[in-house]
Amino acid sequence: MEPDLSVEFAGIKLPNPTILASGILGVSGEMLIRVSRAGAGAVVSKSFNRKGREGYRNPSFIEVHGGFLNALGIPNPGMEEMREEVETASKQRVPVIASVFGFDAEEFAESAMMGERGGAIAVELNVSCPHVKEVGVEIGQRPNVVAEVTQTVKSRVHVPVFVKL
Repeated sequence: MEPDLSVEFAGIKLPNPTILASGILGVSGEMLIRVSRAGAGAVVSKSFNRKGREGYRNPSFIEVHGGFLNALGIPNPGMEEMREEVETASKQRVPVIASVFGFDAEEFAESAMMGERGGAIAVELNVSCPHVKEVGVEIGQRPNVVAEVTQTVKSRVHVPVFVKL
């Protein structure tokens, strides 16, 4: 008999507590489906914003003494296309958390609403990326801005909102 690994997280029932973190495996709906079918309890999309970003030119992943270093620059196709990717996975009953970022509270909110429209079960506010000026960690280090972003997003969506510090 298989053990019951299900958990309830912010009112969301998941089959197990493993969650794919936001990153390169979360770029397409098909990949989110694949990771879910491999056993993840939920998956987080690649972080996206209103218009999208090209990201940094290669090499974006290099070996350094003692490990590896990456800096992608939050590449993404924008909220319209990412809504479609979230929707593709959600239609296959994959629990998707939409990861969003923005240059201001309004952009965070618009992106979050688009993720929810695609069927996301929750929204992650990415305020921790150290690679892009004026977003990510620059926001995350200013509690008043994190509060404004969080309040704005929470007032616009009807799913749980998490802040990724």
